[in-house]
Amino acid sequence: MKELTIPLKPDSRIPLYQQIYEYIKSDITDGKISPGEKLPSTRLLAGNLMVSRSTVDLAYDQLLSEGYVKTVPCSGYFVCEIETGFAKGDSRKKEMLRNRSKNLDGSRGWTEAVYGGFVSSETSHFSCDFSPNAIEWSDFSMASWRKAIKSMLQDEMEELFQPGSSQGEENLRRAICDYLHRARGVNCDIHQIIVGAGNEYLLMLLYQMLGAEQRVAMESPTYRQAYQIFRNLGWRVAPVPMDESGMMLAGLRESGARLAYIMPSHQFPLGNVMPMKRRTELLQWAGEEKGRYIIEDDYDSEFRYKGKPIPSLQGSDPYDSVIYLGTFSKSIAPAIRVSYMVLPPELMLLYQERCGFYSSTVSRIQQQILYHFVKDGYFERHLNKMRGIYRTRHDALLAELKGKRWVKRIYGENAGLHVLVEIDTIKTEEQLIEEAKSAGIRVYGLKEYAIEESAPGDMKAYTAEESPPGDGQRVGAFHRQQKHSTLLLGYAGLSEKKIQEGIRGLEKIV
Repeated sequence: MKELTIPLKPDSRIPLYQQIYEYIKSDITDGKISPGEKLPSTRLLAGNLMVSRSTVDLAYDQLLSEGYVKTVPCSGYFVCEIETGFAKGDSRKKEMLRNRSKNLDGSRGWTEAVYGGFVSSETSHFSCDFSPNAIEWSDFSMASWRKAIKSMLQDEMEELFQPGSSQGEENLRRAICDYLHRARGVNCDIHQIIVGAGNEYLLMLLYQMLGAEQRVAMESPTYRQAYQIFRNLGWRVAPVPMDESGMMLAGLRESGARLAYIMPSHQFPLGNVMPMKRRTELLQWAGEEKGRYIIEDDYDSEFRYKGKPIPSLQGSDPYDSVIYLGTFSKSIAPAIRVSYMVLPPELMLLYQERCGFYSSTVSRIQQQILYHFVKDGYFERHLNKMRGIYRTRHDALLAELKGKRWVKRIYGENAGLHVLVEIDTIKTEEQLIEEAKSAGIRVYGLKEYAIEESAPGDMKAYTAEESPPGDGQRVGAFHRQQKHSTLLLGYAGLSEKKIQEGIRGLEKIV
């Protein structure tokens, strides 16, 4: 067992649990603690450091969530195997590409001078709608939004009616860049950020940058809207099996895809967090060949209720191979319709060449309002408020579900805006959905999010009983659900009272 002497700083602004987490994480990534080595028990480490056991529990939980350690029943915490042998790449080439993209963004005056440029719950039809896409908008601070509008109006207004940058307002991109670096660990500068009206527009830009002859690998089940967008654009979609760590590497290689669409910080709909080992493997896959990219959709990373947010995959990318997507639609309101994309420097050159003449799809006025909302601190205060509200509803839903005889298993909790519930019943998901609908309750089946190969004959879509060569045992949550009907229950758009009523109504039909 590894003995740990951690120099804690009680007077620091950094919480003690985070100091412990950072110290152990650093030792693991630096190889000072070997894979398979046992960590001290939480009780022993808490005693040695003279801190509460709950403090050590929080640190270990974060390490566990990110895949640095694993638990062995009745034995304790053990360090996971993490590959750290990244190729450093040609730093001079990367710097040259970054400088070229900066020059294009800042000096190509013709672009600016000439061209200038989620689904809410249907509460009107149902007494209770457990939509995983709904958010709570009634608690949004309109006073803060009005202050942001007032700050925008105090700026020089004449400029706002002139054509702006196709990438989005520079000050908004700078605010997004600062936020991403601070909150998500994203490594970028403002010249790599493109602001657009929704992820659909940004994915269409990618299509025009990368060309029509692309095949994109997606986990199954997955976010169906992205799947439909790719199909509509004409890209071939290759469904890749998942295990408990996310997209399986052997299946990805078998697919022949050069693009991989994943949600590593909180997979939708399963709620899995991709551990460091699988992240490393995917990054190495992308770095093996020029033209391979990973699309990281970080759609709801702000809402995590245990430990701190999981770092982005992009922040660990040594190959400039991750395309990062984020949105304000989940964190503020669907009507905002402002998303952003962080492109690797090499793709920024393609963007300027093929799409740089487009006008921005978000008005300059709306961008400036959002800029002041972020800059003046209203955005982070709003997030903190909504985390508290959603966590209360999350806990209320779990409290209603736990102990119910018909609940086989609950997973995907402690993050996002929904949980998954395996139902101990002979009824199919379709039957449950229809009977719940008749009772005025809307629920969603996991099978709805499974995807199919978009170009028949291109690749083999593995069944639940099969495994692609060399990928080991498949134990993912999606495959386990084959034996039981599984429902997605969203809670963000429901009051605690509505949650209670909905679960009681659901209990009558299972």
